[in-house]
Amino acid sequence: MVYSARTVSSAASVSSTCLGRVVKSNSHCDYVVQLDTSNDVDQPPAIEDYGFGQFVKFDSHRHWAVGIVYDTQLFNSAFLNSGPRLTSTPDPIFTPDLIQDTCILLNVVLVGSLEKGKPHDYGLQGIPRVVVPANTPVCQMNTAEIHRFHLTAEGQPQFTYYGHLLRSGGGFAAQLTQQVLGDLIASELFTGANERALKVLCKELSWKSTMGAMR
Repeated sequence: MVYSARTVSSAASVSSTCLGRVVKSNSHCDYVVQLDTSNDVDQPPAIEDYGFGQFVKFDSHRHWAVGIVYDTQLFNSAFLNSGPRLTSTPDPIFTPDLIQDTCILLNVVLVGSLEKGKPHDYGLQGIPRVVVPANTPVCQMNTAEIHRFHLTAEGQPQFTYYGHLLRSGGGFAAQLTQQVLGDLIASELFTGANERALKVLCKELSWKSTMGAMR
């Protein structure tokens, strides 16, 4: 595989944005991440950092699982609250403990792990064997990390989580897979036959989605 040294070098210099922490799991490869807010950190993540199809890493001393954001949920405990409500804006002097009990939850499907290796890190794609514990930090992956995840230990390109993503990517699995393919193509990190293979997969999936919607 051939890629631009300038592109990867500049991407590697970008620090990863920490998004939040694991709060629960729906299955072995389906995790829920609670997004950090201004009450938790000084600089919470921006909305561009956790969009649909964003690659993330479960970053701890032993857990290097790789996932993709496939859904988001807004949680507001005050929704449909039938209890008494204040008729005006509360006075902070008399209600010092009143907080805004809302949060954003990210649904993340695991697609593999990023392994340490020489001369470069590489991806083990598929369902990770190790369980990710609660409170594990989850961070955004930069372009260089995403590229290394799509390399084998021998430096060959790989995209073996294609079927797993279609089965486990939630209700928008087809759209999610199309977006991931489109982003990989647009990154220009894959060239020649590798780039053409990604384009063929993207066109085939688009055709299947269109035909399925017409039935």
